[in-house]
Amino acid sequence: MATATQFMTAEEFATRPDPGYPEELVQGRIVSMPPATPRHGKVCGKTTRLMGNFVDDRDIGHVLSNDSGVVTGRDPDTVRGADVCFYSYAKLPKGKLPVGYLNIVPDLVVEVRSDDDRWRDILAKLHEYLDAGVKVVIVLDPDPERAHVFRPDQAPRELGPDDELTVPDLLGDFRVAVRRFFE
Repeated sequence: MATATQFMTAEEFATRPDPGYPEELVQGRIVSMPPATPRHGKVCGKTTRLMGNFVDDRDIGHVLSNDSGVVTGRDPDTVRGADVCFYSYAKLPKGKLPVGYLNIVPDLVVEVRSDDDRWRDILAKLHEYLDAGVKVVIVLDPDPERAHVFRPDQAPRELGPDDELTVPDLLGDFRVAVRRFFE
């Protein structure tokens, strides 16, 4: 286990007892997070259902939620809790998932902006995902019902409530009006 002068590894972080509240590992140090608000949880749940039902119906991959750990850095290690993420079967084969954190990053991560989230912190986290190899990061902002789509080496796209969110290179014909994530 890490001491005051050592950094904790992702593997050590994964085997700790559940403290009963959300945490992430950021550059080897544990960072406590406040529990999500009901609105945040509803948007995450809705996103998981919309994306998960689509992915299950087409049998193309895994959709994970509930702050599933994604290792975005090593030495010192960083483990971020993705609100919702997608792994294609090409990246993570069909079947039972292994115990512990995966040695691969998801194809897509969805983060839901909470009322107290600062954009600079969100941008730092999404850049960690992109730098680690995630192909697409979507930030859903409940107020004012917007989706922000980030890809490496591309300008971000902002979608309004009536725009359709699509990710054809990863999710084929998945099309959802942005407002549906917030209903």
